[in-house]
Amino acid sequence: MSDFSPASDLRPWQRTAAGAGLLAADGTIAATIFAEMSALALATGAINLGQGFPDEDGPAEVLEAARKAIADGVNQYPPGLGMPVLRQAIAEHQRRWYGLEVDAASEVLVTAGATEALAATLLALVDTGDEVVTFEPYYDAYAALVARAGGVHRTVPLRWPDWRPDHDELRRAVTDRTRVILVNSPHNPTGAVLDTETLRLLVELADRHDAIIVTDEVYEHLSWGAPHIPIATLPGARERTISISSGGKTFSTTGWKIGWLTAPAPLVTAVLAVKQYLTFVNGAPFQPAIAAGLALPDAVFTDAAAALRHRRDVLAAGLEAAGFTVSLPQSGYFLVADAAPPGAADGAAFCRELPDRAGVVGVPVSAFVHPDRQATYRSLVRFAFCKRLEVLEEASRRLASVIEEHRAKRDR
Repeated sequence: MSDFSPASDLRPWQRTAAGAGLLAADGTIAATIFAEMSALALATGAINLGQGFPDEDGPAEVLEAARKAIADGVNQYPPGLGMPVLRQAIAEHQRRWYGLEVDAASEVLVTAGATEALAATLLALVDTGDEVVTFEPYYDAYAALVARAGGVHRTVPLRWPDWRPDHDELRRAVTDRTRVILVNSPHNPTGAVLDTETLRLLVELADRHDAIIVTDEVYEHLSWGAPHIPIATLPGARERTISISSGGKTFSTTGWKIGWLTAPAPLVTAVLAVKQYLTFVNGAPFQPAIAAGLALPDAVFTDAAAALRHRRDVLAAGLEAAGFTVSLPQSGYFLVADAAPPGAADGAAFCRELPDRAGVVGVPVSAFVHPDRQATYRSLVRFAFCKRLEVLEEASRRLASVIEEHRAKRDR
């Protein structure tokens, strides 16, 4: 267990950068690892397996619904809570998939992607000195947002290769100082899906310490093997849970930035008080399009998950053939590989060399942890497999080539 609180004498923007590990001792701000790696991919023409965006469009019905909405004049400000057609679709989605009854009029808020939902929630609920507990590694926005809100970020490690939390460490992390328990399952970057026992413990701890549970469930329809169980479905959780998701990952429309949250009405009101002064509203023609997507038949969702699982297997086989040790994810867009067996003990240095050496981009897992814990994850690299099969096969070939070259030099 670790905690991180940026220095109180920093300006708000510096505190935000420091929370994300981007503030240097001299006060300069580094680019995020995603921006750095994407720039390298662009400069070198490398295959970008660093950032989680698909290279194919989503369902034709969703794209056509957006085109129709634009042609029909749905191009001005939508309502602040979101368009009724989308809020109703989200409520029906929660009932259809999870048996959750949600009032579309008062318990649904449409946001500019899941990241804005997270930002508005943390800024609304977290005050100076409040603690926010997450698992680690974590989506990098969590640390930045907690810091901007003035909170203290406490983490519980997920450990290679099975990424299961230690329940005793979790119990020690959640205290009466905990304001929010932020849970990302299915998890980025590891692809883990939390088991029911862990989810029930989270609810128990939130109840004992009067904490709000905030869930990041953007990969909810992209899991296999282990089923995704929303925390809000568990006894005692509904009244203290804000559930966040989006259409970007499910429908391969990450650039549309249509997200949402569902929660009891008083929590939605609290978050809306902040959200309305962030983007105000967004994506008018994309909102009915995502609503159309949420109404698609079950097979569209299950087929998308199955196709993604196949791509995972293709990349995993290629990485293993190249000498990496792979932790097979149960969900999401990413898998984590250990670069130490083929001789790359420093994952960050390895990732910075890869675009020139192999024409492939990955992201070091150390970018998703606080500085005091990076050594634990030093040799681990995250690769995205939400790409076309031929792209994954070519990336695997390139990685195998550079690893073989490295071995040859080492053995001379």
